[in-house]
Amino acid sequence: MDGIEEFGSMVEDEECLLSLELLESDAHYQLKRKLMKLKGLDFMGVYFKSSSPNWRDETVKKLLRIARIIHMDEVELYFDGNDGSTPDEYCSPRNEIKALNEVLSVVDDALKSASLMKIGMLQGLRDLLICRIHEFAEKNRQEIVLIDNYNCSKEKALLQWGVKNDATIKLMIANIEGAGRGAIATDDLNVGDIALELPISMIITEELVYESDMIQVLEKFEGMSAETMLLLWTMREKYNKHSTFKSYFDSLPEVFNTGLSFGIDAILTLDGTLLLEEIMQAKEHLRAQYDDLFPSLCNNHPDIFPPQYFTWEQFVWACELWYSNSMRIKFSDGKLQPCLIPIAGFLNHSLHPHITHYGKVDIATNSLKFPLSKPCCKGEQCYLGYGNFSSSHLITFYGFVPQGDNPYDVIPLDFNVGTEDGTSSCWSSHMVRGTWLSKNHNIFYYGLPPPLLDLLRSARNPSSLYKSLIPENLEIELEVLEDLSSTFGGMMENLGEIELDIRESPSWDVKLALEYKNLQRKIISSILTSCQAGQRTVTNELSKLAIIGS
Repeated sequence: MDGIEEFGSMVEDEECLLSLELLESDAHYQLKRKLMKLKGLDFMGVYFKSSSPNWRDETVKKLLRIARIIHMDEVELYFDGNDGSTPDEYCSPRNEIKALNEVLSVVDDALKSASLMKIGMLQGLRDLLICRIHEFAEKNRQEIVLIDNYNCSKEKALLQWGVKNDATIKLMIANIEGAGRGAIATDDLNVGDIALELPISMIITEELVYESDMIQVLEKFEGMSAETMLLLWTMREKYNKHSTFKSYFDSLPEVFNTGLSFGIDAILTLDGTLLLEEIMQAKEHLRAQYDDLFPSLCNNHPDIFPPQYFTWEQFVWACELWYSNSMRIKFSDGKLQPCLIPIAGFLNHSLHPHITHYGKVDIATNSLKFPLSKPCCKGEQCYLGYGNFSSSHLITFYGFVPQGDNPYDVIPLDFNVGTEDGTSSCWSSHMVRGTWLSKNHNIFYYGLPPPLLDLLRSARNPSSLYKSLIPENLEIELEVLEDLSSTFGGMMENLGEIELDIRESPSWDVKLALEYKNLQRKIISSILTSCQAGQRTVTNELSKLAIIGS
């Protein structure tokens, strides 16, 4: 098949063959293919027989190894995909649940056309995969505490509006301690069940702008994006008492508390972090965007843009709404549109989400569905995966730091290192993250990213055998680790001393800023610790070689 690397197909004999696909259009196709070869994976697929010992476990294991690589993203490849020594464990919760569901989908497709002889074999694989998904879900279940005295009248009205408009809703909205409002499963939901299904008539899309009187003014603005048009439409529609979406707007908070609303104390707290620059740039961008539009729109078209609806504060509110609640949806015409999805906005983000595959309108039903990739028990909070975002991004545009170890909390590096022979890596940029996430802390690895270490080694001696225990290489290892210690020691100094806010009740934004800054300290501290441990290990190896040589 053109453009696709095929990993087999079904055959009609006692031996069964299941296939997975790695698309050549994948941005990291070559790297993934190389990694599969390093791990000894068969590009023809996975054969299995029911007569083989432990055939179910072995078949699922082999399929998962392929699926994990297929679903690795750039960060996962950078830290875990650069050599064949990485253990065959999952590299992130996101990757694992996608891999499990990918293999389940392949088995389900095979069942549709399987011969009677093979249905039992495939069903056995399916049962094992469902069991694995349940085990994974149970292992990563997040306990919650509901706030009983919270008034959910606006949220209930929104759900009633949804049901009235033919939405299928298996969720309720509740206030959750430490998280605010969230969606709770009203039934036991299994893999593939639909937690929420909304007809497209309930979705806020750019078509609403084109149906309004705003378009006659906005279409004259050259280069105005659909996002900006929708933002302006939202600012006015919020106050429309006869709006189709009144229940939705009534359910929205008065403030969103994202990084875009950080006050001066929180900004000062972020001194020494990249998040400070990120938030300041975002604020400056919004201010410039607002000044380009107002007050001219209000002055020239006060009937369409009433000044009281288009203040700076209202503009920031609308921006925070769209940044934190919008989704890009693919419609039946193939076009991707930014949209607001009522009710779905109450699905909170998690590093262990139940819903990972969404964002495409079902042509048959003309609706948007949110199917589960792992089970969610009745009374459990149902989570959505917002994307592969760092905590700095989540703070700036969503207003929270996720629970648990976020594999996307990376610190980008700007190393201007040239090699003597002009060789170049497949990585044009480099990064680090907490070394506690690494599976390999042995010599030549230290819990640090292999591409970064190889870059620094090659700058010193591009012809050396990097991972050979010879004195020349070990001396280079010490130099590399010393350089990294110096670099990150400076970063730690820039963060300043650990700050303990002495106020009894620090504001929400200061709390969030302190949480982020302490996270940065934790990451840098882990790198310094790994460098120090690595230096001790290398020094010990040099001592052993010296004894042998003497």
